[in-house]
Amino acid sequence: MTKTHFTAASLIAGPVLLLTGVLLRARFPFFFPDQLAAYDGHPILVTASYSAFAAGTVVLCPAVLHLAGLNRTAALGGSLTIVGLFARTFHAGIDHLAFQLVDVQGRAAATAAVRDSYTGFHIFHYASFAIMLGWPLLALGAHRAGVLGAPRALALALAAALPLGVLKGTTPLSVAATTGLAAALVPLGVRTLLDAPRPSSRSLARAAALTAVLAGLAYVASLG
Repeated sequence: MTKTHFTAASLIAGPVLLLTGVLLRARFPFFFPDQLAAYDGHPILVTASYSAFAAGTVVLCPAVLHLAGLNRTAALGGSLTIVGLFARTFHAGIDHLAFQLVDVQGRAAATAAVRDSYTGFHIFHYASFAIMLGWPLLALGAHRAGVLGAPRALALALAAALPLGVLKGTTPLSVAATTGLAAALVPLGVRTLLDAPRPSSRSLARAAALTAVLAGLAYVASLG
């Protein structure tokens, strides 16, 4: 397995995970009291939604870094986008804690805690602009490099419309943004995968062994 294969996997899996997370919670109202109520009534579904979205945020990073290497415009856009993705992972941690409060202290207490702390200071308050500016710049850079045509570059830029913050539900803009992201990056990932050299049997065996080791380490880490 090569760097190209990992990049292709990121281009494909990242947008798909984000879109899956957005669609799984599409039936519930947008604002945080409704999201907490949704978790209270449908914990498995909502956990799956937020987990898929958080995983997609992380998995997407190699794809963004790949596009950021195309030219200076893409480098600036990619840097800003990565900062915004870090902010999303920070928000995912708050989401997780809020859902645990529902389990431990009840929905009313969890809602009050989120409401009373919603405007509390954190450094990522200042990162919201980054992802909104980053995606359009990254799309422009990819278009200038000839990697994305105009329609798919516009689809990538649309990712800037995805709401950013704590316990955000799904809106039509959320669906449009994640669909645009998938439309822009998944075909590129497929093309990258098809153009990559076919891995040898030895390389596949090493990758399988490494995957097994990492899975074991992940399980051990989850125990602590």
